[in-house]
Amino acid sequence: MLLRHLHFLKLVFLHGITAFGGPQAHIAMMMKTFVKQTPYITENELLEYNAFCQLLPGASSTQTLTLIGYKRGGIPLAVLTLLVWILPASAIMVALSFLVGYLDSGSTNLDILRFIVPMAAGFLIYACWASFSFSVHNTITVVIAIVTTFVTFFFFGKPFIIPLLIVLGGFITNLSHKRIPQVEVVPRKIKWWNIWLFAIIFIMAGVLSETARKNDWPNRKPLNLFENTYRMGSIVFGGGNVLMPIMYEQWSVRPEAVKNKNPNVVQINKDDMMTGIGLVRAVPGPVFSIASYTGGLALKDMGVGMQIVGGLIGMVGIFLPSALLVLFFFPIWSKLKKYSVIYRSLEGINAAVWGIMVGSTIFIMKDISFFSGTSDGVANMAVVAGTALGLIFTRVPAPFYVLACLVLGYFL
Repeated sequence: MLLRHLHFLKLVFLHGITAFGGPQAHIAMMMKTFVKQTPYITENELLEYNAFCQLLPGASSTQTLTLIGYKRGGIPLAVLTLLVWILPASAIMVALSFLVGYLDSGSTNLDILRFIVPMAAGFLIYACWASFSFSVHNTITVVIAIVTTFVTFFFFGKPFIIPLLIVLGGFITNLSHKRIPQVEVVPRKIKWWNIWLFAIIFIMAGVLSETARKNDWPNRKPLNLFENTYRMGSIVFGGGNVLMPIMYEQWSVRPEAVKNKNPNVVQINKDDMMTGIGLVRAVPGPVFSIASYTGGLALKDMGVGMQIVGGLIGMVGIFLPSALLVLFFFPIWSKLKKYSVIYRSLEGINAAVWGIMVGSTIFIMKDISFFSGTSDGVANMAVVAGTALGLIFTRVPAPFYVLACLVLGYFL
């Protein structure tokens, strides 16, 4: 199986080391790599996967890529895809947890990365262009797309906005009964093992962590760290922008209030935490990989070996719940969408996802300097236009644009 899917896994790895810009840009890069460059899935499937994952807690771009692997080779390839995608970013973030004493996100020279945000905007423009014909094709979908664009822009970063918009889009198009007759669906047995595994781990982690805290077990920090991280991965909607403030409160703010009663509480220095929040934006791959950084720092005082273990605990704790959830609910979703009530909803869901992409693009571009009258403004415009036009009209692989922008940042 590994040899048969080696090319796919190589593309996943290249995606993992070049996917800058956060989840919105990640989806755009997936469109180029896994749809246009090598058609492992269709545009409709990618948009459907993305919309479905936005309804679940956890890292949506990670879940989307996991589903692409699941479609290609079932559970084994889904697991391999997940590991190949998250390991590079997680390894970098663990390494940064060792170097944090020498790094300052506010003063470190990161000029080499200054064209990454314009490049991400170019990828988003490409994604909007490539998915338009599959998402917007009648009056009601035009209305949904326009409204969703404005709402996304004005409420960007709010945890429940994107799931709410997707649900409302599906509800609106389902009001029409003219499309798609009911398709007979043969009932199939639901595989419950992964949702039971998710629930058992959630409960056991909570019980063990609380027992260790109350009884003040020695070396209990790894248990507390896993419970904290697994809980965050299970309940966070809205991606890394929501996760990072929760981490800051959990490990940097809250310990100050309880350390007198609980001196062994997991605690991370506020400055170190803020440095990680800044640096993770400069690392390719999932933003949730910051859990490897925080895990390393949380166990830093227990020695080098335990600091590495802390990074692994953070990685497993943050990504495991979202993987279990998506692999449980997606087969159910695949059966439900054969019913007319769900199938009609997909029309509005796709239109809402397109509007979300457009709104995200505008939101990201508003902070890019275009008309400053300086060479930087001209360079930013050139990077955005060059990335978008190159993706639309050529078959140049996505990693090339990342490399080109890093070279430009170094020399300009």
